[in-house]
This record gives sequence, structure tokens and C-alpha cells, in this order.
Amino acid sequence: MTAVTEARTGASSPEAEVPARPRKGAVAAWASRQYWPAYLYLLPGAVFYVLFVLGPLGQTAWISLFRWDGLTEGRWAGLDNYRDLFHDGRIPSALAHSLVFVVAYAFLPVALGLVLAGLMSRIKVRGLTFFRAVLFLPQILATVVVAVSWRWIYDIDGPLNAALRAVGLGGLTRAWLGDYDTALPAVAVVGTWVMYGLCMVLFLAGVQKIPTERYEAARLDGAGPIREFFAVTLPALRGEIAIALVLTITYALRNFDLVWNTTAGGPGTSTTVPSVFIYQGAFITREVGGAAAISVCLTAVVLVVTGVVMRLVRGKED
Repeated sequence: MTAVTEARTGASSPEAEVPARPRKGAVAAWASRQYWPAYLYLLPGAVFYVLFVLGPLGQTAWISLFRWDGLTEGRWAGLDNYRDLFHDGRIPSALAHSLVFVVAYAFLPVALGLVLAGLMSRIKVRGLTFFRAVLFLPQILATVVVAVSWRWIYDIDGPLNAALRAVGLGGLTRAWLGDYDTALPAVAVVGTWVMYGLCMVLFLAGVQKIPTERYEAARLDGAGPIREFFAVTLPALRGEIAIALVLTITYALRNFDLVWNTTAGGPGTSTTVPSVFIYQGAFITREVGGAAAISVCLTAVVLVVTGVVMRLVRGKED
């Protein structure tokens, strides 16, 4: 029918007029581009990344297939370390603690950062830069310094209990990091205090790139501060929120130094997280293969969570 139609109309389809070009191979297509000098600038960073990130990750995955104490010759174990990991009753509780830290290290700091960024973008007072620097200070402090400082604050004779006694709430005093019921929330509060400054700075940078015309249009429509925030500021900060969530969730899942320097996973196992088991297996119980298996699984969880967050944000942008 097509040939008959073309014969009657005297026209042919565009596909028939333009001969198909032979498709170039991937290597030829890349070589024909004019951007190849840029790859030379990226080459040193790529080499560094392969040697010091992908290389150790591959070596860790290989070690996870052995029973090895870190000193003597390892014995092939295959997937036994992973089977033991999934049958270890301590892992579910450690993952549950990590979920608590995700809330405290990621979602709460993002919420606080949005509130602070919204307030600071509207308030014009002298010394605002100084207050921004003070609020960001926890992020630049060494984690060990933060942990030691909060251990002193949470001490039975520390400032927190002293303040409670001063206001007549002496019955609430306790060793906050030594109590099974309060150790995990206490460490979570420290994480929120550390991470909210990073979120605030990211959001402030994002607010500064929002055109002022959008705010003026919202105000002409009668929008108040709250409606203006949800209608203008929040949608414009979607990219910054994605970056903040990726950074904070990754830190929450791989968190070790803050937990270890405050509670060492205790009391009991009330604050243990997978990274604590990695350290204990590699340097205390000498089960290096099992520790490597936990490391591989934790890396996979971080990549999956990061991918889901980025996918959700990208889907909303599209």
C-alpha cells in the first residue's frame, strides 16, 4: 500500500530519501568529540579514585570471602561470612539504631536547616554573618572534640544535670550516656547538633540564587511568610535538599567515631551500629572476614539509599 500511495502522489517517505548513516562504534564516537582534553584533566582524580576507593573496596569484598584473623593465612569460606551475618541476631538491632540516627542526623537537621535558612533570608540584622558562623561551628569541629565535650555535658555531674537541678527538676538527672533508655537518644541529639549547620549553609546558598521577582510576586498575591516559604523557597531548594539528604544519610549509616567516642556502643548494645561491629570484628575479635562482609553490605545499603533519594528528587524535577 505504501508503494502504491507513493506512486500516486509522486512523493516518497523521508526515510527513503535520506540513506541511513552507518552507526559509529562507542570508541570512534568518543574519539570524534572535541572534549577529550577535559578527560585528561579528570584523569589524575580518576586514578586516585580507582587506587584509593575502588581498589580497597574490591580488596574488602575479596577478604569477605575468607576466614581470616588478619595475621595467619586465610581460609576460603565463600559466602559463609554473609550467611553468618544474616543469621546474627545483633544485626537487626544495629540497623534499627542506624534508622534512629538517619532521623536524627538527616531529617531533623534538614528540617532545622530549612527553618533557619528561611528565617535568616528574611531577617536583616547586624551581626547576622557572625550568627551564621556560630551555627555552622559544630560542623567544622573534630568529631572527637565534639564527643568528649558532650560526654562532659551528659556526665552525672555535668552541666545538663546541674541545670536540671537548678530549675527544680533534679528527679530527671541521670547518667545520660550510661542509661539504657537514654543513651541512644542522647547520641542522636549530638548528631542533630553536628549536622544541622551543614544543611543550613547549603540552604542559605540556595536561597541566595532564587530570583527576588518570585518573592515579590508571591507578596503581591497576598502570601504571608509561611505560604511564601512553601510556595517559593521550598520548591527552589529541591536540589540542595537532595544534596543535604545524601550527605547526612550517608554519614548516619556509616557513623562510627561519634558513637565510639561517646558510648563505644554501650551500655550493652543499646547504641551499637554496623560500623561498631566492623571495628570490633577487625581489631578486637580478629574476625576480619566477617568484618569485611559487614563493610560490603553497609556499602551496598548506603549506595541503595543514596540512589533512591536521588531518584526521587530527580523524578520530581522531571
